[in-house]
Formats: sequence, C-alpha cells, structure tokens
Amino acid sequence: MLIPSIDLMGGRIVQLVQGEKLKLAFDDFEYWIERFSVYPLVQLIDLDAAMRKGDNHALMERITRRLPCQIGGGVRTPEQAQALLGIGAKRVIFGSILFRADTENPVNVEAAAAITDTIGSEAFVASIDTKRGTVAIRGWQEQTSVSPVDAMRQLEPYCGSFLYTHVDTEGTMTGFPFAVAESLCAATSRKLIVAGGIREQAEIDALDAIGVDAVAGMAVYSGHLPA
Repeated sequence: MLIPSIDLMGGRIVQLVQGEKLKLAFDDFEYWIERFSVYPLVQLIDLDAAMRKGDNHALMERITRRLPCQIGGGVRTPEQAQALLGIGAKRVIFGSILFRADTENPVNVEAAAAITDTIGSEAFVASIDTKRGTVAIRGWQEQTSVSPVDAMRQLEPYCGSFLYTHVDTEGTMTGFPFAVAESLCAATSRKLIVAGGIREQAEIDALDAIGVDAVAGMAVYSGHLPA
C-alpha cells in the first residue's frame, strides 16, 4: 500500500533531500488534501517540531480533521499522543524519545512501555530512522549506536507497527533498498512501513507482495507516482 507523506516546515508542505536540502515546497493545502482524500492512510510529519524549531500545530490539526493520518514529528510524551488521537489521528509516530545517547543501553524501553500503557500498542508507531547503518534521532542530526534490527527487536513488545526510514536515500528517488526491507520484515512480526527513495509503482508492488507498506513523498509531489 502507498502511504503519501505530508511533511510540514515553516507553514508549508515541503520535500527535503536526506532531511537537509529543501527540494520542493507548496502552500496549496486544499489541493493536496483533496488529492490525498482517496487514500486509507496519510503520513503527516511536523519537521519543525522534530528539529525543535517550533511547530505547525494548527496545520496539523486542520489536515488531521480532513484526512486519516498517522502523525509524527517531535512527539515526546504519551500525553501529546493522546491529544493527537483526540483531534482525529489514527496512529502516532514516536522516534527520538525511544532512544538515548547511552551507548550501553541506547533503546529506551521504559519510554516505550509508558506509551503503550497510555495509548495502547495499535496506535503506537515506532520510528526507526537509519543513517549510515545506525538509528538517527533529533531530526536525523544525531547518531545512536544501535542498529535498526536490534532496535526493532527491543521495541517489538510495545508497538503495533514500525516506520523505517532509510535516510541515506530519503528524497532522492533512487529507489528503496529492497534487501533492507526483506531483512527488516524477517526481524519482526509487527507491521512494517518503509520510506526513503521510493520512485515507482513497481517498488510499491514488490514491497506489498512481502507485506510491507511504502511511504512516498518526493515521487508523489514530482508526479512520478499518481496521487
């Protein structure tokens, strides 16, 4: 299944290359809300909140009330997640709060357990953003010492699904590394969603065949994938 992504920064819908270089920007929200209304799920990310540079809360609420969304970006507490579910979010994505700089114990399973206790596992999406082979946090600006597979194995008891982003190919439309999807799929019994470099329908079909959903942004906004 294709899950189109709406990434918000500075009050606009944007697409970044590898989380750093601005490539596309739009402010025609009604157009994209209408285009995405046919999808069973849309991914909505507040990049400013993820980078701790403000937030786009009003826009997040406006879009969530119109589209079925899984929401992420700077969500740090179970109470924030409850509030997002209260405005209509279907699921909430947690990322940086699940990890810490401690190289001996980088996965924060205590935080994961608290999230599950508050919102339940089905509404909890654990974000595994990987850069150069290890999990990256805080808007992909900091590296941890944990591999994505190890992180998934430790977080699996708490979440209902995983969102894996291959930061090295994010926004490049060079294709998602299918072998990575296969290895991650084999490592968990939870639903797996992947993002990072998706460029064509054939990739989405191949991922769907192994039970993996695909998030795409750049390919959708640039017209390579229908929306």
